[in-house]
Amino acid sequence: MNQGSTPLKQIRVLVVDDHPLMRDGIVSMIDSEPDMTVVAQASNGLEAIECFERHRPDVTLMDLQMAKMDGVTAIEAICRAHPGARILVLTTYKGDVQALRALNAGASGYLLKSMIRKELVDALRKAPLGRRQIVPEVAAEIGLHALDEPLSSREIEVLRQVSAGRANKQVAAQLDLSEETVKTHMRNILAKLKARDRTHAVMIALDRGIISGWDRS
Repeated sequence: MNQGSTPLKQIRVLVVDDHPLMRDGIVSMIDSEPDMTVVAQASNGLEAIECFERHRPDVTLMDLQMAKMDGVTAIEAICRAHPGARILVLTTYKGDVQALRALNAGASGYLLKSMIRKELVDALRKAPLGRRQIVPEVAAEIGLHALDEPLSSREIEVLRQVSAGRANKQVAAQLDLSEETVKTHMRNILAKLKARDRTHAVMIALDRGIISGWDRS
């Protein structure tokens, strides 16, 4: 560095991911950039909130499906306390419903872990400028389903039960409904998702982020 030159201002990043190897790879990539530094790491939403309060990063990279507290809940909590927070979702899931849920919670962007290094680094540099960033694959899914009739909260509950392998009678007992009511909900679910059968409906719901793998227990 030449004498009297101004030190390069670094973008301070919080990395949140529940897979240690993935997190290590992201951290290594960021720290290799001269204008970025990782100030903290977290493995779930609760840790993410604590780390954000302690370090106040310029940008947070947030995974979504994590134990203890998921990414969307953490985004809501952080953005409620800090409306100017810049949080980029970094996930493997392209589902339109999950993406909209994250963006409505306050996320500044929705990125995929399949992105090449340059794309991710560029996104981190743009985030402090307040630019909303949604990868084309996800934006296309959002547009594709924009006019679809959404599932009701009760229909989602029924579908969660079905995804766990429960028959209509078992779903009815779990949700304190009649079996006929469960059958009616299933007919509506199949119609709204344009699904062939129960299994197909669950696959579509998982793919779009209507339900998550964590629900299947």
